[in-house]
Amino acid sequence: MTNRRVLVLVHKDLVPPDAPDAADVPTAAWRMEWDVVSTLRQRGYELRVIGVHDDLTPIRQNVEEFKPDIVFNLMEAFADIGVFDQNVVSYLELLRLPYTGCNPRGLTLARDKSLAKKLFAYHRVPAPDFTVVPLNRKPALPKTLKFPLIVKSPTYESSIGISQASVVANEDQLARRVQFIHQSIGTAAIVEQYVDGRELYVGVLGNLRLQVFPVWEMSFAKMGEQSWHIATERVKWSVAYQKKHGIETAAAVLPPEVALQVQHLAKRAYRALDLTGYARIDLRMREDGKLFVIEANPNPQLAQGEDFAESARHAGVEYGPLLDRIMNLGLQWRPSRMA
Repeated sequence: MTNRRVLVLVHKDLVPPDAPDAADVPTAAWRMEWDVVSTLRQRGYELRVIGVHDDLTPIRQNVEEFKPDIVFNLMEAFADIGVFDQNVVSYLELLRLPYTGCNPRGLTLARDKSLAKKLFAYHRVPAPDFTVVPLNRKPALPKTLKFPLIVKSPTYESSIGISQASVVANEDQLARRVQFIHQSIGTAAIVEQYVDGRELYVGVLGNLRLQVFPVWEMSFAKMGEQSWHIATERVKWSVAYQKKHGIETAAAVLPPEVALQVQHLAKRAYRALDLTGYARIDLRMREDGKLFVIEANPNPQLAQGEDFAESARHAGVEYGPLLDRIMNLGLQWRPSRMA
């Protein structure tokens, strides 16, 4: 038990109620926030939870009034712009406040998928070949890219803008999907080689010394061969769709030497992007065993029952102690190490 003071930052629309109906929690948009807040309270922390949208003033005011020992950062956007979350963390550093999760540089590098892939190439971390189509430009493919390809936003997360139509098999489909990303998402489009294979996730915890959790896998058991086996928005967020198509995540069944190879590659990707705190590394493994890092997700979903927490539990780290360790990593982190 502890009397440490913790200021919890959440999106303004995701502040959990003080005493929600238990039946509402599993499907609530604020489920992760509730899991974190309720667990920290049970463990004896003194909490203050504030919702933030597009104004940093409440953070400064609450820091001056509450004088927290650490900020538990659950912000995934600022002013509804995902890539601005790193600026919130930068502000916390300017206030000389310890915080949980990834540092600003790691967030910047990981959020930009094209930049991350360039760093992977430099560090010889295998990743799919790709090209970027700027806004209002038509795609022009390099010779290294062959259909099928997958088209997505280079900065949006949580599978936003990803559907079955994201995998394209010809020039017409490619042009239409690039136009969709440009017009509907409002960003450039990243076009990368589609890797047909198993979808693997690896949770990584740490700053300098890393702990890698067991390899997790998304299963598409009931999805027919006519569908692309990819993590679309519906696959990730629609419970009804998951049940209909038998989509679930669980510990991957892999030979021990292959699991070690996957975990080692996840650590290399984590370090290549200067990540700290905790992250989930997404990979694909082809039928021939070749591995590709698809992307890194710093500060992933922390709700109980989600991939990161479940893989930690599989490694013997229960939910409460997991949150303790995430906070201890925040207290140990020194921003000057990135200078």
